[in-house]
Amino acid sequence: MTGTSRVEGLVLDWVRTQPEPDPRLPVSWLDDEEVAAELARIQRNRARDAAREADLILRLAELRPDVDDPPPGAPGARNRAWRRTDPEFPGVSEFFADEVAHAINLGRGTAAFRARRAHTWRESLPATFAALRRGEIDERRAGVLADALQHTTPELARAVEAALLPEMDDLSVARLRSRALELLAERDATAMDERHEEAKQAADVRCRDTGDGMATLAGDMTVDEAAACYGVIDQLATMAKADGDPRPIGQIRSAIHSMLILRPADHGLPGVTVNLAVTATLEGLEGSSTRGGEVNGSPITAARLRDLLRRIGALGLTNAEGGSLTFALTDEHGRLLATVTAAELARLARRGCPEHADAPCECPLLDLPPSTDGYEPAAAQRRFVTTRDRRCRTPNCGQRIGWADHDHVVPHAEGGRTTCTNLCCLCRSHHRLKTFGRGWSFRMEPDGTLHVTSPSGITRTTRPPGLRPPEPGPPPYDPADDPPPF
Repeated sequence: MTGTSRVEGLVLDWVRTQPEPDPRLPVSWLDDEEVAAELARIQRNRARDAAREADLILRLAELRPDVDDPPPGAPGARNRAWRRTDPEFPGVSEFFADEVAHAINLGRGTAAFRARRAHTWRESLPATFAALRRGEIDERRAGVLADALQHTTPELARAVEAALLPEMDDLSVARLRSRALELLAERDATAMDERHEEAKQAADVRCRDTGDGMATLAGDMTVDEAAACYGVIDQLATMAKADGDPRPIGQIRSAIHSMLILRPADHGLPGVTVNLAVTATLEGLEGSSTRGGEVNGSPITAARLRDLLRRIGALGLTNAEGGSLTFALTDEHGRLLATVTAAELARLARRGCPEHADAPCECPLLDLPPSTDGYEPAAAQRRFVTTRDRRCRTPNCGQRIGWADHDHVVPHAEGGRTTCTNLCCLCRSHHRLKTFGRGWSFRMEPDGTLHVTSPSGITRTTRPPGLRPPEPGPPPYDPADDPPPF
């Protein structure tokens, strides 16, 4: 028998995917000296891996020249003011950092940071880079030194490096950073001023979800501005505490911080309308279920719409002042079937099926918005795609929907239709990547699942929020896989 049965093939595939056995002794067998020695060995290996990663990033930069990028002055050319935090590699494609992010399966900001660090190690801190390759300095200290000296000249960075390298391993991370900046200021105060200006130009405000129903709002500003802002918040919180506010002082500070932003009465600023999208199931709102969104499959009939309308009325859900209320109807797998406003829902439920006005039926009243002949999506298509995607759909991008374009996955100029199954939300940066980045491929399935393949052949997949991945299962059985016995 020369063939392999289907069962044998599955077993072989399983064996190939199992991790290699760990040759190290179980941790429970080690004494304190052996534990300390292995921890030190792990740090050395991490340092060597960080140096290897940096070398690989630098090599990828060499393999991605900017010859295919839109030249300055051409349509789609990059504006250098867009991203002041990007790595500046002369002659390297502007989409290089995106490919690094795709390869390491992390965000573009992380990829750009590692690329800048690798470039600084190679060009400005060669002794540190060599020590990192040998495992003689840990990644954290090498990184702190690169961050402190990345904006100065290579000659000045090497002078600071030479002064610090003998004692680098004996300094704490915080002290190493302080010493590097002290030495830099002694040798070139102008470099410190330039670093300050560059940091001001790169300042931003970020919102990070902490995963517990809370989020952290952080903003970059000068040291004196930050101290003044905190002083105002702290004084107001202390006054509220003295007036009898029973909450912890930190919670009061957080509330005052939010109030000062949302109620800028003393600044004469115009009012701002904030639109928040809240996705929840009726069962969850009623407290009767913890399942994801569901409309019990399709079609969405008049009877189901009337039931939905009754339940919404019972819950008292209404439009917020100056805002909107949109209902997203999904199937049992979380796939978005339709979106509808409260007014549209009431009108459809009242009108019912035009062909069966007085009789129950299974005729669908809601579905995907129809395709359009033009390039620009219709309002109903924009609402559907925005509700389905909620953020930029590029893997590891967290850009919110307010800054995203509704992009044709198959370009309109190449025959792609303006339909919800060919539209997805991409932030402006990744929209440009898809349009101008050579070798990138985007493919979307009818349920909104998006597959993105980089020029180096790595494919990452994103699904719309709420869409559950397909259930894993064995491949369909094919009798031809089992040769007859001999």
